[in-house]
Amino acid sequence: MPRSSFQKLKIIYIMEYLLKNSDEEHAVTTSQIIAYLKSHDITAERKTIYSDIEALRDFGLDIIQVSEGNNHGYYIASRDFELPELKLLVDSVQSSKFITHKKTLSLIKKIEKLASIHSAQLLNRQVFVKNRIKTMNESIYYNVDEIHNGISSNRKIRFLYFEYNVAKERMYRHGGAYYVVSPFAMTWDDENYYMVAFDSAAGIIKHYRVDKMEKITVLDEERDGQDAYEALDMAVYARKTFGMFTGEEVKVHLRFENHLVGAVLDRLGRDVILVPDGEDHFTVWTDVIVSPQFFAWLCGFQTAAKVIGPDDVVKQMAEHVKSIAAQYE
Repeated sequence: MPRSSFQKLKIIYIMEYLLKNSDEEHAVTTSQIIAYLKSHDITAERKTIYSDIEALRDFGLDIIQVSEGNNHGYYIASRDFELPELKLLVDSVQSSKFITHKKTLSLIKKIEKLASIHSAQLLNRQVFVKNRIKTMNESIYYNVDEIHNGISSNRKIRFLYFEYNVAKERMYRHGGAYYVVSPFAMTWDDENYYMVAFDSAAGIIKHYRVDKMEKITVLDEERDGQDAYEALDMAVYARKTFGMFTGEEVKVHLRFENHLVGAVLDRLGRDVILVPDGEDHFTVWTDVIVSPQFFAWLCGFQTAAKVIGPDDVVKQMAEHVKSIAAQYE
């Protein structure tokens, strides 16, 4: 590129240098900016730097000039993402089980570029990824993209679905045959990402773990099941489906000790009605998908939680507890 062409990029390099190297605690001087431009074969004088900074301010960049003690020069005062917001993004990425170790580190590096190099060091110090439980499916990002393509284009998708055996090998369900469904939404539950779709063969809404899907292809066939999906309240669906296990939906009557109010509201939602039952307990009626995960949630509270109706669910809960106890007899 001819030297004159480099000169045309001068204001862009100034913006880049300010964004990368300056913050409230680290102002950059005019001399530093000139030196940076020189390293890119761009000549500049102080007077032109001043006018370029004014132009960047007019463009909308929040550039502050300071002259206090050893901290003098210019810095970017506000950015699209403030440091606490970037820390929140880093925390979310590193704690997400469906994101692989490799992709986690890659995403965090990209997030760090949204801050100055000085703030990026603070983000780097809070990264603890190595021993976290993560998915082994590196293609999950392409899976998500392809599912959204099916949703946005109103088309069915097909895919393979697998589980892992004890040798950590993929074992394909349906004998290795493709699933064909109509995708409608993505949802997050218990640290996993799920696709909610209509299964035409079964005539019902089902969900699938995205990290256990493979070879996703958008088909030419239009989706069906729109009426079934529109009748579904996704917030309610996620609330009553424990661990995204399928099963029979039942209105159950539960009894808890008072100290579990917070845990019940977190799981069942703040709209659930709490009915006092004596001085130390309360009861609730709620719709749930009865499954081993639902029983496991109640078992986590030991004797502080109890199913009191209907009778068939009480019986299933008793059988669930007995089957576990039988292993230790």
